Amino acid sequence: MAEYSGELRFVTYLSPGIPQSFFEAIVDHVRRTLGCERTSLRVEARVSGPEKGTADPFSRDEVDVGFMCSPSFVWLRDARPPPVELLGVAPVFRDTRTAGRPVYFCDVVVRREDPTLSFTELRGRSWAYNDVCSLSGYYSVLNKLAEIGAGEDFFGRVFRSGSHLNSIEAVIQGEADAAAIDSNVLNMRVREVPDLRERLRVIEAWGPYPIQPIVIRSALPAELKEEMRASLLALERNPRTRRTLSEFGLERFVPVTDADYSRELLARRKPG
Repeated sequence: MAEYSGELRFVTYLSPGIPQSFFEAIVDHVRRTLGCERTSLRVEARVSGPEKGTADPFSRDEVDVGFMCSPSFVWLRDARPPPVELLGVAPVFRDTRTAGRPVYFCDVVVRREDPTLSFTELRGRSWAYNDVCSLSGYYSVLNKLAEIGAGEDFFGRVFRSGSHLNSIEAVIQGEADAAAIDSNVLNMRVREVPDLRERLRVIEAWGPYPIQPIVIRSALPAELKEEMRASLLALERNPRTRRTLSEFGLERFVPVTDADYSRELLARRKPG
C-alpha cells in the first residue's frame, strides 16, 4: 500500500453505546496500515448520525470517514450530489443469530420482574428511544407499530433518552417500561456489567437489520478508498488489532453494497 501523506479525519455517531475505544482501535489500524501521518477521531454523541435536512460535516469538508446509523446514510446518499458513499465493508460481531453476516438485531427489553411477554402487551405503557436517527431504537418501533396496525398513541408515554445506554438505564430505574436496544450495544454492556442479566429481560428481537454503515467522503481519491477498504478487510489477519477488537465481540469485516441499505428500512408502513 502507498503511504497516505494527509490527515484522515474520522467521526463516530455510535458512541457511547459502542465504546469510543472500539473506534479508536479501528482508526489506529488504518493509520498504521495506510502509513498516515495523522488521524483524528471526533465523537458526536447527541444523535446516531447527521439529522435529515441539516448540515453535515462531510459536505463541509470537516471529516472524511464516518460510522453512523443507516437512516443518516440513506438521507446523505439521497442528496445531490451525495457527500458520502458506502466504504463497502462492514463489521461482523459475535452473535449466534447473525450466522456470520454483517447484521444486528433490535432487542426489546423490560425489567426482569415485569410480567410482559410480548410487545403488544406494552400498550399504554412507557417507552424510551435513543434518537430519531436510530434504526434500532426509533425506526424499528415505528415499523413494528404499523405492522400491528397501531399508531404512535399506542404508548402511554414516549421520551427521547439520548442514547441506548440511557434507554437501558431508564428501563432499569423504572423511568420507562421498555425500549428497543441495538443488540451489539446490549451484548457489550452485559459484558461490562454482568448483573444486567439479572435486571433485564428480552421479550422480542426484531431483525436482522444491516449493521451500521461505514461511509467515506465522496470527493476522496478512489485509490485511498480502495486502500482503506482493503485495510479493514485484512484486519482479522493483524494479531494486534484483532486481539483488541475481539474484546468488543468483533469477528471481522466483510464486503457490503448499497443494496444492503435500502430505503425500505425507513418505510413506515401505514396501519391496516
